Amino acid sequence: MAVLKPFQAIRPKKGLEEQMAALPYDVYNRAEAKVVVEKNPLSFLAIDRAETQFSDDVDTYADCVYDKAKEMLWNRVDKGEYIQENEKCYYVYELVMNGRSQVGIVACASIDDYQNNIIKKHENTRADKEVDRIRHVSTCEAQTGPIFLAYRSNDVINKVVADKRTEAPLYDFVADDGIAHKVWVINEADSLAKIEEAFAGMNEIYIADGHHRCASAVKVGLKMRDENPGYDGSEEFNYFLSVLFPDDQLMIMDYNRVVKDLNGNTEEEFISKLEEIYDVANIGNQAQYPNRKGEISMYLFGEWYRLTVKKEFTSNDPIDGLDVSILQNNVLGPILGIDDPKTDKRIDFVGGIRGLKELERRVSEDCKVAFAMYPTSINELFDVADAGLLMPPKSTWFEPKLRSGLFIHSIRTDK
Repeated sequence: MAVLKPFQAIRPKKGLEEQMAALPYDVYNRAEAKVVVEKNPLSFLAIDRAETQFSDDVDTYADCVYDKAKEMLWNRVDKGEYIQENEKCYYVYELVMNGRSQVGIVACASIDDYQNNIIKKHENTRADKEVDRIRHVSTCEAQTGPIFLAYRSNDVINKVVADKRTEAPLYDFVADDGIAHKVWVINEADSLAKIEEAFAGMNEIYIADGHHRCASAVKVGLKMRDENPGYDGSEEFNYFLSVLFPDDQLMIMDYNRVVKDLNGNTEEEFISKLEEIYDVANIGNQAQYPNRKGEISMYLFGEWYRLTVKKEFTSNDPIDGLDVSILQNNVLGPILGIDDPKTDKRIDFVGGIRGLKELERRVSEDCKVAFAMYPTSINELFDVADAGLLMPPKSTWFEPKLRSGLFIHSIRTDK
């Protein structure tokens, strides 16, 4: 059974939510983050990336950066720019992108469920990438970036959410990137109980996005358990900030590949080798997305090609049957010599949000070939996680991105 708890969120004072809400910290490099914060000092990015408050000669991971993040967060609380709920609540959080709505429940998930694999993973995490967020959460004594979780759609939760959305929202704004955001508070005892009981009936929940943030939050919680040996499990550090969406509302976009060279192959040699694995059709100079699983659109020397995998290279295995795996195992590795896409500098990954024009641009500037993938499905993600397996790197790109700064979960033990 999954444990999902309401919590006393720290959230923006009404009227400040649009200014404070920010894209995730890892969407930006340091220079980009600094520009955003200079334009909008109230952006939560100023706290998520507190190096923006220092000159460029101060190391991004210096102790003073994390101390500054804590100072700014709790100073905003003291000033009343952030307020804390008087009671424990769930929230309904709706995001609308290009007319498509997805509606989730904001709650706190259990670190024990993560440890016991009730909350399932589909990606590896790297310790070096966790260190920054561990220090940020630990120093700030707060979780500031929600973890994007998914669950199989549930009629009881859907009804509670639908009823709540008939009411006036707490927050309602459209961000600079055109994504609309609405938030409702769920504080009625009956609704709270229905949601908690519905999740308690689930045997699995899935991390859709935010594996490193999730691992970091869990490690901070475990560390705080060690520091508080008398803990009873009710303390806030036993839980981490999450937004949970039903599977039938989620959209996974394509996550595409660009490669710097053809590994010594001529264009003709490369296509000839491809034809052993795929049916290859030249579709001209007009970009086209692949139409279905098993298809790839390839851009090479100013021309687009449709690659359709031959039956003998397909698989029912949850990992080997993924389009990204077929490409990696039969083309990127054996033909292009990219054996480890996590570390090889000859390959780069382009999120589907950037479109096919970005692939054409990369091939015209610094790459030789681009592969536009058919998006991995949410059921493929579930199958991989249920099998206890891990997807190849850069298999899924979720949109829209959750905003940081709308909901903060305090893990202070002195209040």
